[in-house]
Amino acid sequence: MKQHQPPIELLYQIVSLLIAFILVHGFYVTVVRPQAESFLQQEQLLMEQDDSHVRQRNFFVVVKDFEQEACLILMLWAGAILAYKGESVRRQRRLLNNDLLQLPPALPIGLEDTAQLQARITETAGGKGHYLLPRALATAIHRFAATGDVQDSAAAVGEICQAEGERLDAELSIIRYVAWAIPSIGFIGTVRGISAALGEAHLALKGDITSVVQYLGVAFNSTFIALIISIILMFFVHQLQLAQERLVLDTRQYCNLNFISRLRKPIHQQPT
Repeated sequence: MKQHQPPIELLYQIVSLLIAFILVHGFYVTVVRPQAESFLQQEQLLMEQDDSHVRQRNFFVVVKDFEQEACLILMLWAGAILAYKGESVRRQRRLLNNDLLQLPPALPIGLEDTAQLQARITETAGGKGHYLLPRALATAIHRFAATGDVQDSAAAVGEICQAEGERLDAELSIIRYVAWAIPSIGFIGTVRGISAALGEAHLALKGDITSVVQYLGVAFNSTFIALIISIILMFFVHQLQLAQERLVLDTRQYCNLNFISRLRKPIHQQPT
């Protein structure tokens, strides 16, 4: 079951990136750039009619450039991945409210119960056997059945929870890359805008600073939007990471309370 998850998630990421590009680019082509161009033309006309007119700021002008469009595409893409992983955590947390072992309270668990518990977990987990909690319980039961040692079974739970925590953290690398790439794209817009402004310096020497100001606006607007998006995205990344860490810790606690603490050593291992 688990081996089929990575291709599904990869397909989801590819499709979500395409959808984000189509939505954002379509919005830019039909709304943002026409609105920005219309506003700039009106401002230019007002400035020609009145030299004292102060140019106003406009949202569509601030976000109209290619760098801001790329940042918004990446933001939507990262948001879709965060939503996918967040929903996975939510579904796994729901299992923590279930009694997968289905045993009477305080009933000790011995070696003779392990085969029945393995079958019971498979049945109660259903198609969710690849989730962390069923895997941790199944591993602990299997280890106890093989060794009859309570500490060894507890160590097995700790090992699988630690491995799962490391795996979840590693899978956030793509989102962390996007969170890093967004400010970098903003800085690219800054460099592009400043370079273009320097290329129009000869016009500024003649008294026409319109193009220079326009390109400087490109430089600062791209960084401004990129930093805002990065701050928002990193907040949700940390929220997801916190939820994943809580899932791992709560799963380990569930196993300790509902299985490890109830294990009964075999008679031949009990002290005389």
